Amino acid sequence: MKIEEEIKSTVELSLAKKVILNLSFTRNIVGDKFLEILKPYDLSGEQYNVLRILRGQKGKPANMSVIQERMISKNSNTTRLVDKLVLKEFVIRKVCPSNKRKMEITITDKGLEILNTLDPIIIEHENSLASNLTIEELEQLNNLLEKYRN
Repeated sequence: MKIEEEIKSTVELSLAKKVILNLSFTRNIVGDKFLEILKPYDLSGEQYNVLRILRGQKGKPANMSVIQERMISKNSNTTRLVDKLVLKEFVIRKVCPSNKRKMEITITDKGLEILNTLDPIIIEHENSLASNLTIEELEQLNNLLEKYRN
């Protein structure tokens, strides 16, 4: 369905505006479904992102700045996110032995378990969203989005 129909617009929209509206509308659809998947696990999208970043460390701790620079949402309050994950026992926070002002964050076995549970659900979600497009179209969309963003 065209974006004008989705938002029931009665005025002519510029092509640039259509792109922005399509991106925003699509982001909301994708994001809402993603949050619906995470809700039973009491996780936000940002908390999930932190856990994924820490899993990618392969057992090595990460400090707050490493986590922040890898976050998808750059304006996330990383300290607050880590605090919540500590309370859920998904991560451990320790003072860095070589620099007492720096905190090191490591994912726990419980955090890894929740990701292992979510992995197939998230993969199914991603594949479902991509199912209307061919491989070539997905590659083209990816390239166009990267080009648009830069």
